[in-house]
Amino acid sequence: MGDKFKDKVVIVTGGSRGLGRAISVGFAREGAQVVVASRKIAACQEVVALIEEAGGIGMAHAAHMGEVADLDALIAAAYERFGRVDVLVNNAGINVALGPLSEITTTAFDKMVDVNLKGAWYLASRLAPRMGAHGGGCVINMLSVAALCTPAYSGIYAATKAALKALTEVMAQEWAPWNIRVNALAPGSYHSDLTDGAIAALPHYGEGMVTAALIPRIAETEEILNPVFYLASEAFTTGITLVADGGLMAKR
Repeated sequence: MGDKFKDKVVIVTGGSRGLGRAISVGFAREGAQVVVASRKIAACQEVVALIEEAGGIGMAHAAHMGEVADLDALIAAAYERFGRVDVLVNNAGINVALGPLSEITTTAFDKMVDVNLKGAWYLASRLAPRMGAHGGGCVINMLSVAALCTPAYSGIYAATKAALKALTEVMAQEWAPWNIRVNALAPGSYHSDLTDGAIAALPHYGEGMVTAALIPRIAETEEILNPVFYLASEAFTTGITLVADGGLMAKR
């Protein structure tokens, strides 16, 4: 066990699978007390069991990012258990609107906005005043390079992430007086449920991601941890979008 985030309390949404799972376990490995949040409590409990088996401290909490009552309850539960929150990682995200814009339903559109944008805004904005009251903290909003170089057939996903980038910059400005740093992370291709699902659904999608980057491969999930840890550290950094894309943007 490390001590990079010793005694820090971290909430990770979408914390039970893929990148969220890696982030949850990674923070715990570095000494943080981690609140693992996602829709299914059993999945959260599995991650907490891994954390505790390794000697860490974790808490499982079921919360749907599209339900504001769930997010209020998540904040209340974290403060009841730990008394503070130092880091929020808004990692939860969905892409149920993969395909041509003319074929996307309004139901799918609304789900994407609720989870990817409204939920991230609501959770951070209700948590921020409480963070400020105990000295500050940091918020990390997980984006995607799709927010910066929008691909065809992922338009609604890209739009929600681009909007979250804009909100990140506003959050950083509004909450700086509370000593809260707010940054975004825009990963390129890495193995996750979303990425692997898109590869399965779209012909040549995976091949395209590999050839688009200077580092010609899809990253392993754990490779995104160091950029997350940088943004969660006491770095003199706020209001930015850090890109971890294997050189995809540079190659463009």
